[in-house]
Amino acid sequence: MSGSGSNAEKTLEFHAARGDDSGWTPVAVVTDAPETSRAAEIAERHGLPLVALDIRAFYRGCGETRISLATERGRGIREEWTAELRGLLAPFELDFGILAGFMPLTNITSDFPCLNVHPGDLTVEDGSGARTLVGLHTVPVERAILSGHGSMRSSVIIAQAYTGAGGEMDSGPILGVSTPVDIDLQGESAESLAEIAERRPERKPKGGFGDRLEEIAKLNQERLKEAGDWIVLPRVVEDFASGRFALEAGDALLYKSDDGGWTRVKTVEYGRESKEPWLA
Repeated sequence: MSGSGSNAEKTLEFHAARGDDSGWTPVAVVTDAPETSRAAEIAERHGLPLVALDIRAFYRGCGETRISLATERGRGIREEWTAELRGLLAPFELDFGILAGFMPLTNITSDFPCLNVHPGDLTVEDGSGARTLVGLHTVPVERAILSGHGSMRSSVIIAQAYTGAGGEMDSGPILGVSTPVDIDLQGESAESLAEIAERRPERKPKGGFGDRLEEIAKLNQERLKEAGDWIVLPRVVEDFASGRFALEAGDALLYKSDDGGWTRVKTVEYGRESKEPWLA
């Protein structure tokens, strides 16, 4: 986790509530932002060791003022940071990780499966089969708004390693999606928000665009976190840890039902009290 840790918190609380019925055991809380995140507080509350490696301090120590993957130098520092993190994690002999608002571009994802929650419905594709609601921060929500979607979903994927080639960040198998969460345009029209998007500068200013579209997207992202992330992530973690997911040749996703039978699925939709496999 890198920030408020709400996704980590909800996942740990869900695990604790299941007691002996839970399929996994948390062994550490990991953060790249020990000075600004709630990682230490959450680790202490759940009796877990804290693994902290400040990525901003790491980049400063390498003579860089910004964390960037846009240059070969920036990517090289990220690899050095990942290598140090790898050493800190080695004693825990991890089976998998949960990226709950943690730096999504760390290549620790190549060491063991890492489940990542994404604020967008990654099952939505264009005519070529490319996922459309991708990107960081509020981008997936803004894309859903500008595409005229009336609702949004959170998705949980197996995160892929970052190569810099583009396209792989949100490309992993989609283990689960939340039930739909209505989009609230706060009285604005889709047309007026599209006009705002057209007037934006090509490059996002430091601190964000600060416009009405971004404001509405942030509001909806918070709503999606509560009704989407906090529902789907803990439940997917339980099913993944319990061996209910598998990949066959060609990366087709399989899901094991309560009767033990395997079914090829596109994903599984999770509600508070429901679970619905989507047949592939």
